[in-house]
Amino acid sequence: MKLFDAHCHLQDKRVIDKASQLISAALAVGVTNFAVNGTSEKDWDLVKEMGETYLSVVPCFGLHPWFIADRSPHWFNTLKKFFETTPTAAVGEIGLDKGPLAGGIDYSDQLVVFRPQLELAKELNKPVAVHCIDAFDDLLEIMRSVGPFPAGVILHSFNGSAEVVPKLAELGAYFSFSGWFTYIDEKIAKKTLKSIPSDRFLLETDSPDGLPKSDESSSDPKPTLNEPANILAVLDYVANLSNMKKEELAELSYVNSVRLFSYPGSKLLTYQ
Repeated sequence: MKLFDAHCHLQDKRVIDKASQLISAALAVGVTNFAVNGTSEKDWDLVKEMGETYLSVVPCFGLHPWFIADRSPHWFNTLKKFFETTPTAAVGEIGLDKGPLAGGIDYSDQLVVFRPQLELAKELNKPVAVHCIDAFDDLLEIMRSVGPFPAGVILHSFNGSAEVVPKLAELGAYFSFSGWFTYIDEKIAKKTLKSIPSDRFLLETDSPDGLPKSDESSSDPKPTLNEPANILAVLDYVANLSNMKKEELAELSYVNSVRLFSYPGSKLLTYQ
């Protein structure tokens, strides 16, 4: 059984020193690849280095909405240079966030930063990982204006409604599920899963965040950080809610991920 972690942050300072062990542990349970997403100018070099060090890592560069206040005046030119020097890279993580964790971040500034990155992904014909919290109306409007996106838009840790899925899918969206999904009301989660086209379904961990909900009855000490090997817990949970065999769901998400990340210049074209 093969799995593909469609979105994670192994360059995060909380886990970068353990990245080698985390990758090895995940490879041992069937995870073949890791889409490692940068979040700001401060970590793009780390992501690039990780992509050069590990054959299994797909590097991704983008400016996350939480970190826009710290951007330099030349951030966008720097971003474009990273793609020039790293043809194996995809775009991400970029996004829009109206949620409580982004309460102090100027939303109009988020829009200013988001749109050119989305346009760049379309221009480069590369998939782009998008973080969207409570901003799906704006996201849909911008995607309609800029798109469609034949190379794909990954709605990572998707938490939108079932109703918005077909509108986004029509424009090229893929829907990726992480441990965050285990905290959503089960009835809503089932409805969301039923709405996802089978060829647009992905799995991820968002590690080191997105730790799947644990068994509250267990007396075992609970970890505080997530890791790519925990994609198995996401697989189990989503397969159970979808009434699918986990082997079938794993195959489906793996095939979708490989297709999505097999863009011109991708490592997957040379060794998959």
